[in-house]
Amino acid sequence: MFEIRIICDPTDTDRIVAALDRTFTAGTVTVCPTRGGKRHRLYVGADHSPTNDAGNATGDWPTPEAAYANAPSAGDEMAWLLGHPYGQRGREWWLRRAAVNDRMALGMTPRYTSSEANALDLAHRLIEMDDAAVTCDPRAYVRQQYARWANSH
Repeated sequence: MFEIRIICDPTDTDRIVAALDRTFTAGTVTVCPTRGGKRHRLYVGADHSPTNDAGNATGDWPTPEAAYANAPSAGDEMAWLLGHPYGQRGREWWLRRAAVNDRMALGMTPRYTSSEANALDLAHRLIEMDDAAVTCDPRAYVRQQYARWANSH
């Protein structure tokens, strides 16, 4: 749970409140005019949207089990990764490496392990490569991107 404070033009208040409701599980929004009355201060207690039965908040954040449901075995994935020389390592390579390390760190790959720190470092590398503005758990971003990639391949 966290608190959000927004200062905005009064004409933007309804649009901002609607966006907060779409993005977060939000409590009641308290609207207070600023001293000059030219702006509004909005205060709201909020939390991340709850996960539904499919494991997603809004269809975007799959659980590890959902994201990696059809993933190749860790051994097959490692063989694929090793088959690509350094100069041929594009986004797909980094995505698959981040995903397999995430699975290993979660204990989803028998006989293969990875540290939480390594999985997090690879997630950050993918985010940087994508130039993404990620405010959630970086590893959730890897799961989201892997699920999207897997569904299109």
